[in-house]
Amino acid sequence: MKFGPVSPAVRVESLDQEGRGVAHLDGKVIFIEGALTGETVEYVSFQRKPSYELAQAQRIIRASVSRVPPRCRYFGVCGGCSMQHLEPRAQVAAKQRVLEDNLARIGKVTPETLLSPIHGPTWQYRYRARFSARHVAKKGTLVGFRERRSSFVVDMQTCEVVPARISALLAPLRELIASLSIRERLPQIELAIGDAADVLVLRVLEPPHDSDLEKLRQFATRHRVQLLLQPKGPDSVYPLFAQEVTTLQYRIPDFDLTFPFNATDFTQVNHEINRVLVRRAIALLDPRPGERIADFFCGLGNFSLAIARRGGKVLGVDGNARLVQRAYANALLNGLGDQCRFLDRDLFKITAEDWKELAPFDRILIDPPRDGAMELVKALGEKAPARIVYVSCSPATLARDAGVLVNVHGYRLMAAGVINMFPHTSHVESIAVFDR
Repeated sequence: MKFGPVSPAVRVESLDQEGRGVAHLDGKVIFIEGALTGETVEYVSFQRKPSYELAQAQRIIRASVSRVPPRCRYFGVCGGCSMQHLEPRAQVAAKQRVLEDNLARIGKVTPETLLSPIHGPTWQYRYRARFSARHVAKKGTLVGFRERRSSFVVDMQTCEVVPARISALLAPLRELIASLSIRERLPQIELAIGDAADVLVLRVLEPPHDSDLEKLRQFATRHRVQLLLQPKGPDSVYPLFAQEVTTLQYRIPDFDLTFPFNATDFTQVNHEINRVLVRRAIALLDPRPGERIADFFCGLGNFSLAIARRGGKVLGVDGNARLVQRAYANALLNGLGDQCRFLDRDLFKITAEDWKELAPFDRILIDPPRDGAMELVKALGEKAPARIVYVSCSPATLARDAGVLVNVHGYRLMAAGVINMFPHTSHVESIAVFDR
């Protein structure tokens, strides 16, 4: 990447939604990676547009009191983390400001109460990850995250945000893949950790040759991991050594719930924060025994079963048929089959007529992907519920949908707050509660 000359010193005014410092110079907005609010920095630009520039901090002249030394040796190169140079509590405060700004600017709404942030361990928290693998002629085989602003793979030996035992696997995994005959046909390794098993899903563009199988078996035995192969999409995954499979699962002890899951099923990356999130969501939803409650974008039942445990009659809806089946199986496993019903429905195409068919509900919980739940919130009519709890992984789409709920449907935004599901990244998860 080509950088321009070093700039004059500028003062950083704020952080943007990607954790970059924001400054102004000569009528342009400058987005500066590696700079923090209140700092005076020099920078070099790597992209120039008429109204803005993208840049990298070159020299910190006056540092923020919240600046800390990055713990990871690959910080600044690896694209996995962008905020390790900012003290963790300050990271959470910055994410809270991002949420508030989006609600005000996009949704034209303000929460009546700001919820205390949900946060927990800041290292070794990732129980899911997707590593790239690439065989490079001069460097051998690389295993790691992608470089920032690049498709290249970082030459990683350790990772600070996965559990230590997984970090210690990176070098042996690199050696393993380098020894395989299919090393140039294995572009990705997906990590999935359960309460009693560590699983690696190897994305393979051709099956391992016979000469590879013993190497894979020795690796799995030595490092106590399970190896699965994925030749195509998520539904194509199968265990390499079927007799050695242990079921993946996680627990939510507050509700006495156990959730078996497949290695490629969607589950939250941060199990500890997920337990706190479910507790917070159920407290805000406040389900009462016998009430009819919907869990939209229910996945494998992460919130549905907790609602049912509190006595609610739950309808879980999701567009992924495989997860809907998993949710029902989990309901049966936890003795909640009579409390729950699950439906496979594309919620991005839901209409007002569909809503009339499904409703009424006393309360609903919404936990959509980054695209949000615009069609769902637009479809709400006279049978709209008294309370909505909205769990979001995108403050922008939450704010957009909140604007519809408040300014079109007449809800009050009672409270909102952030969930630090991904420490050291700019990713903002949040939760909000609306009353009609």
